[in-house]
This record gives sequence, structure tokens and C-alpha cells, in this order.
Amino acid sequence: MCNKTKVFIDGSAGTTGLRIYERLGAREDIELIRLPEDKRKDKEARREAINSSEVTFLCLPDDAARESVSLAGDDVIIIDTSTAHRTEETFAYGFPELSKEHRRKIESSKRIAVPGCHAGGFIALIYPLVKEGFISPDLRLTSHSITGYSGGGKARIAEYEESDNILLKAPRDYALHQNHKHLKEMMKISGITKTPIFSPIISNFYSGMSLTIPLFADDLLKGSFSEIKELYNEYYNTEILRYEEDPDDGCLSALKYSGKDFMRVAVYGNEERMTLNARYDNLGKGASGAAIQCMNIALGKDEKCSLEL
Repeated sequence: MCNKTKVFIDGSAGTTGLRIYERLGAREDIELIRLPEDKRKDKEARREAINSSEVTFLCLPDDAARESVSLAGDDVIIIDTSTAHRTEETFAYGFPELSKEHRRKIESSKRIAVPGCHAGGFIALIYPLVKEGFISPDLRLTSHSITGYSGGGKARIAEYEESDNILLKAPRDYALHQNHKHLKEMMKISGITKTPIFSPIISNFYSGMSLTIPLFADDLLKGSFSEIKELYNEYYNTEILRYEEDPDDGCLSALKYSGKDFMRVAVYGNEERMTLNARYDNLGKGASGAAIQCMNIALGKDEKCSLEL
């Protein structure tokens, strides 16, 4: 029998960590390193577990993720799901569909940062338009994103599932001061220079996401509504990420791909005004699914292994 890949999940009690744990626990090629409950936050126990692994997932707050990286030897593949390292040059950005260069860096790197959930949809839509010259990097953009409450972590999940607060039954805008932690990542990776207006919305469903960016045809440096569709069709053509127009009764539900690990992008509107849309699961392609995909690529395995497609 082939040797199993030893994997440690630092922060396995959180929503992302639990989902990774459940997926990998069923794989015969993976050996999960576990810490006793009373050792989960013990620095030396974590150091030993990290350096006993071939791959360590970090499902932690930013400061704790930085500490874990400092504990890791150079040979350990670190896959960080926090915000801490997504714009650092020493980390590969874990979005292989963006370009051959992104994929090559994931294949060869020992340090990989998993995209943020909101940021992933925004970048998928804007990166090709900037790279191919359809829009200026200086264009001022606006985006809104509606997401399930699981993205807020265990405290937010408990709030929605245990509270009788009637206000939780309707969608709620948040990050009202335009300082969402994904903005830095959205700008750097997509290549834009102006901070977009970003309005995220949390709603009363567990997981799923729909991110939309409006554009006027006058905003384009070249091309058209129809040609943007063609660009996305050519740019994204895998089972994990592809162009697909799939409205439900004329509407786009953020719940459509809950539980799945793929993303679907589309363009709606007309030759004068249009909306760019990305739909996916905030815990799937927006978190644990993307993390597992990155691990598979870094280990030279089938990138779809353990993904729900």
C-alpha cells in the first residue's frame, strides 16, 4: 500500500476546519493528525503536529495563522484559509483557474493562501476583464454580495439558529463603513487600483453566495456585452469553474449551489447595461473546497478529489 499523506488541520473545530476534516477523513490516501481537545491551543503541541505533517491547513484567526506559519518548517505545505497571507508575495494565491502562472505557483509552493469567499467571486469576474484590457484598472467599481450566515463562524451560526430575534429573518447589510477585510485582496489580485464600493449582505440561510457587479457598456475600453460572455466562456471552462447562465424562474438564488465546491459565472443584461454574477458556496469554492483543491494540486493528485461537484 502506498504511504499516506499526513495532514494536520490547525483549527479543526471551526466551520471550515470541520468541513475539511469530514472530507479528508473519508480518504484512504490521507492520514489525519489529531490533537487531544486540551492540546488544541497548546503552542508546542501544535508545533509538533504541524512539523509531523506533510500538509497543514490553517483554519484560524489571522494572528493565530501567522503564529502557526512561524512554527512550521520549510518542507511543510501550509494552506492558510485566513485573511493573513492572501496578499503576500511569499504565498501562492490559491485560485488555479485565474492563469497558468497561478496554477504553477500552487503546484510548486509550500505556502498557499486560500481566497476569501466574497473576494473569490469578485476576482473571478474582474481579473479577466483587467488582464484582457476590457476595463481600465482605474475603473471605479461597485459590488454587492449576499451570503449565508455560516461565513460568520460559530458565533454567527449560533445567533441565527438559536435566537428568536425577528430581524434575523430578513437579509442584513453589513460592513457599512466600507472597510471589509476582503477589499485589499480583491484589489491586489484582480489588478484594480481604486477601492470598490462593496456591500455584503448576510441572510437567513446556512450557506451559498451570489456576488454581482454592475457595468455600463460605456465603462468598457473595448468589447461588448456579448464579447464579455465569450471571454468568460473561453477563460473558464472546467467542471469547477465555468460560464453558465442558469436563472431560476428569472431570478438568481444565492442558495443554488449550497453544498457544492464549484463556481458558476454569468453575465446578464443587454448591450447598454449589464451585471456580472458569480454563484458558489461560501464554504465550498469560497473556503474548504478551494483549500482541498489546492492541496490536491500541490500534491500532484486529481484536483477534484473529495470535492462535491
